[in-house]
Amino acid sequence: MAAETTGNQPESSINENDNVENVDTSDALTAQASEPAVATAEKPAEKPAVRATTGKISAADLIAAFEAEQLKSDLPEIYVGDTVRVGVRIREGNKERIQPYEGVVIAKRHGGLNETITVRRIFQGIGVERVFMLHSPQVASVKVERRGKVRRAKLFYLRERVGKATRVKQRFDR
Repeated sequence: MAAETTGNQPESSINENDNVENVDTSDALTAQASEPAVATAEKPAEKPAVRATTGKISAADLIAAFEAEQLKSDLPEIYVGDTVRVGVRIREGNKERIQPYEGVVIAKRHGGLNETITVRRIFQGIGVERVFMLHSPQVASVKVERRGKVRRAKLFYLRERVGKATRVKQRFDR
């Protein structure tokens, strides 16, 4: 199918018998020998909508992609000082139930997949604090019951307070 070459001329994929009009010689020289020689307007290469990865993926990209899949999207905006009700999954034998835990958010830490809140409540006269990973499968739901008006990022001073002194003012603008 290819024409014979003489000397150091490059091999061309255009035969004398092919009907080709207005063929640029530079295009003809770069054409593959296995393809039929037909003059077509070249279209710019379109980028695929989904990026196909054929080589190695860096560890950081792999971890970031996995963490992005694990993030929960239905979490409300939680601020320090808010009173929240966290639904915690409790497994007893082969049964699973959701137990609510209500208290004041006294701290928020970390970010992304590792984001945690510390919730404090008084149970039978004793202060109990629990740390919840917000994106954990153990946390079934988080609902903000009441917005709190505070001027600190951490409310650890509530640990020393007793009774009515532990109350947080309500905020109405959020």
